[in-house]
Amino acid sequence: MTDLGFLDNLNPSQRAAVEYVDGPSLVIAGAGSGKTMVLTYKIAYLLKLGFKPYTILALTFTNKAAREMKERVAQLVNIYEASSLRMGTFHSIFNRILRREAGAIGFSPNYTIYQPSDSRSLVKSIVKEMGLDDKVYKPQVICNRISEAKNALVFPNEYLASQEIRRHDSSANIPHAGEVYMAYFHRCHQANAMDFDDLLLYTYFLFEKYPEICSHYAHLFQFVLVDEYQDTNYAQHKILGQLTSVNKKICVVGDDAQSIYSFRGAKIENILRFTQEYENARLFKLELNYRSTQNIVGAANSLIKRNQRQIPKSIYSENEKGRPLLLRRAYSDVEEAEIVCNEIQKSCRHGNISYSQVAVLYRTNAQSRIFEESLRKHGIPYRIYGGFSFYDQKVIKDVLAYFRLIVNPNDEEAFKRIVNYPTRGLGDVTIGKVLAAASENNVSVWEVMGNLATYNLQVNAGTLKKLESFCHLISSFSQQQVDAYELGQLVLKESGIMAEAYRDNSVEGKEMRDNLSELLNGMNSFVEMQRETGDEERISLSDYLSEVALLSDTDDPKTENKDMVTLMTVHASKGLEFDMVFIVGMEEELFPNMQTLYSQQELEEERRLFYVAITRAKKQCFLSCAKSRFRFGKVEFFQPSRFLTEIDRQYLQDDKPAASAAPFDSRPKASQPNKWQELFASRPAEKPMRRVVASNHGSDEEEPRLDSVLINGMRCTVGSRVEHAKFGIGEVVELCGPADACKATVRFRNVGEKKLLLKYAKLTVL
Repeated sequence: MTDLGFLDNLNPSQRAAVEYVDGPSLVIAGAGSGKTMVLTYKIAYLLKLGFKPYTILALTFTNKAAREMKERVAQLVNIYEASSLRMGTFHSIFNRILRREAGAIGFSPNYTIYQPSDSRSLVKSIVKEMGLDDKVYKPQVICNRISEAKNALVFPNEYLASQEIRRHDSSANIPHAGEVYMAYFHRCHQANAMDFDDLLLYTYFLFEKYPEICSHYAHLFQFVLVDEYQDTNYAQHKILGQLTSVNKKICVVGDDAQSIYSFRGAKIENILRFTQEYENARLFKLELNYRSTQNIVGAANSLIKRNQRQIPKSIYSENEKGRPLLLRRAYSDVEEAEIVCNEIQKSCRHGNISYSQVAVLYRTNAQSRIFEESLRKHGIPYRIYGGFSFYDQKVIKDVLAYFRLIVNPNDEEAFKRIVNYPTRGLGDVTIGKVLAAASENNVSVWEVMGNLATYNLQVNAGTLKKLESFCHLISSFSQQQVDAYELGQLVLKESGIMAEAYRDNSVEGKEMRDNLSELLNGMNSFVEMQRETGDEERISLSDYLSEVALLSDTDDPKTENKDMVTLMTVHASKGLEFDMVFIVGMEEELFPNMQTLYSQQELEEERRLFYVAITRAKKQCFLSCAKSRFRFGKVEFFQPSRFLTEIDRQYLQDDKPAASAAPFDSRPKASQPNKWQELFASRPAEKPMRRVVASNHGSDEEEPRLDSVLINGMRCTVGSRVEHAKFGIGEVVELCGPADACKATVRFRNVGEKKLLLKYAKLTVL
């Protein structure tokens, strides 16, 4: 008799989902409900019932998930049976099929799989051959369009025949994208190569064109299981229909409330319509959350019920009630980061939580900068999960290389990095000649660049002019007598970097613009802080680079200490869990993202994204929003996210600052139809860098103490409560110095003591 005792480890809902094998089934697995356990046990159950391992097809989205699932199955049955399972990612499984059947679709079995970099390189060559502007037909933009078409099962001839697609391309200023797609498609075929999207496209085409081949695999795979079904795209959905056309035995597991990847082509309709598309499909719901406290689950439920497009479910927890979600309101993004760091220190140093069980989640990668800087200042070890540190991102490194070359023209590495960025027609051969001339004559590269005629560089007149133009550009920046922030704006504009970012309307282009804006934010904060603290002599680009070097060159905490706080986007956090989670930047236009505010479907996905963020927390969940952020060259004021009002009050503790009598919307928000226009406006007038003359009053201890001063017409004394635009509420503990250089020492609630020069400090007496 078959031993099924292992099924006793399942709760009733899980067991019912595992034991149903008579037809198609949809398992809606709420967050933390044991989804992987159900898939693993179902595969083991099928093997116990007598299914041969090679007749079971299990599809996942990552190799790691497939590997872990196979290991768990081996623990329930045996290693031999587990190793014989057809288990892997969609792409890996379909790749095996295509290599076996390659001849039918005009490929040889040893075809190459192009990496994204290969695809971009080929597209770049095609664009050049067609005489198109590579600044408009950027490889990444065109590759994204081709990928979208393939995942929608649209071949080049269909693409070119579609008036709707052609109109879309024309509106995006890439009317010849279809022709590039056609050329790319044929060139890949000629090279006996497929990209990752082709592995789906050609699998569908193979099954559609050759029904006998489709029938073979549909008979072979007697049971198909799919993990994370809410993340499937149109092509994957259609291929699954082909593979299950004979046996109709398919079990898909997922959660519509965690469908957050539409930008990658995922279609939530696949999971919402499953029971309509598969006749007699059974629906199972896993509603017991094993991960989180009752308050966290209750808060998540109260939020997600606002979505219209969903499969109704009642997720619950039998864990302890736990603390409500705590909302912390900050005056600025600077204070927000300090609040988070203070809370982390308090919980990790005086509680029972380790750094490794803490995560800070944000909506966009650009938000990491200010938290990285604050964590470093507080000595809290951290890691960036699924991405790069802000200062390690390519576009930031490129801009910093410009800054380095401006400050030190002899910086050869900086020169090599940016002499042809953005593209200015200076290839490797030309750059190699410049480097060789410098080496042969034992001089710096910049010496050669400044005296091209002297060193008799063997290049044509056009190339010579491009080299001279670059040299003049850097030299003109070096001569500017402005602060770091003003010079940073000038470099981004005059170099063409900002224009390049603005032309790219892809997801990558948007992220690039956000990162450049955040870099300028950091430069502005640096300059303002130097002035406010009376260190106005140190506001040059060289001073800024010294400051950044202390951040970017610090030893990588990953190599020193594995007990680290995790920083990541909410998208990257899916599937993970932490004892303590901070969800930051909860403001309108940030979360929900500004681009989603005018589409009900996109807004619902943003709400699902917030749901995913909340349900990463096991014990404590903190939310934070800021009244103001420095963006696009100015301070902007924000409303708290609408999502905060959608959480039932019984699950949320709103820790409003006691002194915050004015609501968040007390200051009008400037209307900005295009926040990037300033950087494309006329070049700012040059002005000399302001300097502060050293005081002869000696140290602060020797400076005269003051009883009171006037700040914007308001009397301020020691003990006065003040508000700072960035640091929030504080108390004045000391006033000293001459009238024209008076300093106030202020003890702020969240950021500690700051010594501020009153003529620059943004203080308001309360």
